[in-house]
This record gives sequence, C-alpha cells and structure tokens, in this order.
Amino acid sequence: MRLLIVEDEREIAKTIQTILVHSRYAADVVYDGSDALDYILSGAYDGILLDIMLPGKDGLQILWECRAKGVSTPVLLLTARGEVEDRVTGLDAGADDYLPKPFAVSELLARVRALLRRSGSYTADVLTVGNLRLDRTTYELSTPKQTVRLNNKEYQLLEFFMCNPRKVLSTDLLMEHIWGWESRAEINVVWTNIAYLRRKLDQLEASVEIRLVRGAGYCLTEKE
Repeated sequence: MRLLIVEDEREIAKTIQTILVHSRYAADVVYDGSDALDYILSGAYDGILLDIMLPGKDGLQILWECRAKGVSTPVLLLTARGEVEDRVTGLDAGADDYLPKPFAVSELLARVRALLRRSGSYTADVLTVGNLRLDRTTYELSTPKQTVRLNNKEYQLLEFFMCNPRKVLSTDLLMEHIWGWESRAEINVVWTNIAYLRRKLDQLEASVEIRLVRGAGYCLTEKE
C-alpha cells in the first residue's frame, strides 16, 4: 500500500515516514500545501495523512478541492488542533478520520489500518493466489512446502502483484507505486527485485509465477 504524508514539519514528516516504511508501507512526503494537490490527483495513493496547518494551502482547503474533484482516497487528518469544533470541521470537509498531535505510534498505525479498510483497495490480512499465501501481519510468504520472509521492497512488490492477480503491470507503474515519483533508484531495481521474487517462488515450489509480457510489463499468474 502507498501512502502520502502531507506535513510541513520535516522532522515529524520523516518520523512518520520511517514508522510507515518499517511497517511495510510505501510512503511519500510532501511539505507544501501548494504541491500536495498534484500528488493527490495523481491517483497513486491508497491513503493520505494530511496536516491542517500548511504553507501555501492549508489542509482543509486541499481536502475540499480533492473532494470537489471527485477524489475518494481516504484521508486521515493529523493536527495539533484537537478541539471538538476543529474535528467536526475536518470531518465535514471530507476527512475519514482525525488524529490529534502528539500521538502514539500504535494508535497511528491502527488508524492507518482502519483508514485503508474504508478504501476500495482494502484486502484481507492474508492474500492468496494459487498455493501462495502472503501474510500481511508477519510479512511471511508461504506455500504448503515452506515459509520465507520478504524484505521491504520484495514484500511491497509481491503484495501489489497479489492484489492484482493476472493483471499486466507495467515497469513504470511498478516503479511509481513501489519506489515513488522522487526516488533516485534506477528502473533496474524493478527487474532486480522481480528476479529475487522469482527465485523465492521457485524455492517455495509455488504454483504461480511472475511472467514477462513483452512490451507490456509483468503479471502474476498460475503456471501452465
């Protein structure tokens, strides 16, 4: 799952990003309200963590504009303004949830999980394709033969494939969804991580494979 953090306090933003990445989410950060709308309108995100007090445009203005443009991505407001009227204003503007600062890490993650359950992208804690199972709480990949753990990017990549079985996903889409717009990584990181996943699928004797569709991308499909 890819999340967008809109927060102008860089230390807080980086801390939240670190927490989310450690929990196997992909997370991008934008620090200015004027830029946030472009990121949100890209449609690349499964959820948004949005501060209210921002330079350029404040969070409520961004939220109103997104909802007016038909953006349904779930939004969690993060703000030091925790009065009841502030919460009501934010929820009426189209937010799905509201978390006052400062907050506990465990509550932040619980609210992110709840946020994603509200979106159309929500899926179960265990993804299954063929004889392959991906446990999204332990980050373990298994078949009846054995179990392996995946590193962060391998997990995010396979999760994306298993949420979209039999769909052809272009290399550019995989790059954008897993590594993000502003990543300095080269496109070959996609190929490298797919190669690692293919080895693990072989090791597990999986009944599915990541197949190359020439000129189009890759898809996760059952072996013929």
